[in-house]
Amino acid sequence: MARFVLATAPPRFALAGHSMGGRVAFEIMRTAPSRVERLALFDTGVIPASPHEPVKRQDLIDVARKQGMAALAERWLPMIVHPDRLRDTQFMRPLIDMVCRATPEIYQGQVNALLSRPDFRPVLPKISCPTLITCGRDDQWSPPAQHEEIAASIAGAKLAIIENSAHMTTVEAPDAVSTLLRNWMAS
Repeated sequence: MARFVLATAPPRFALAGHSMGGRVAFEIMRTAPSRVERLALFDTGVIPASPHEPVKRQDLIDVARKQGMAALAERWLPMIVHPDRLRDTQFMRPLIDMVCRATPEIYQGQVNALLSRPDFRPVLPKISCPTLITCGRDDQWSPPAQHEEIAASIAGAKLAIIENSAHMTTVEAPDAVSTLLRNWMAS
């Protein structure tokens, strides 16, 4: 994924990544940091998979394969969306549709990429461009403490915690995210 971005991006660019996209951004920072003018990361992480993660992820793959992508959405989205939004069908419908546009094979490929992720902690002190680190206050997958550690490891990084949001800050709090990104681009 990082190679594709680098092959199609201009020589210098601003880079933002959410969740797995943040891990792709870290790989870009590892391999081509001079091409990135500024970096924004949302609800992501830097550590490799834990010993228990493959079993938990395989359980979700099995749901997708045996019961379908709608069943996966029903099981997975409550883990990554703020509880106050789960009954809001207008909010949830596009997320459910997003999950259902994928196939179990696509989902398994994404999981395999996540499970084989490297330890990006050594990359953090080498990041020298303006950096924004953001997450939802109620993100259980990539909690604020994890983002505090990431921000503390990058010189000059700005940390922003978005209230009333979980892992999907970009869709749960679009106004707050847009304001942060505008300020980040202007800094």
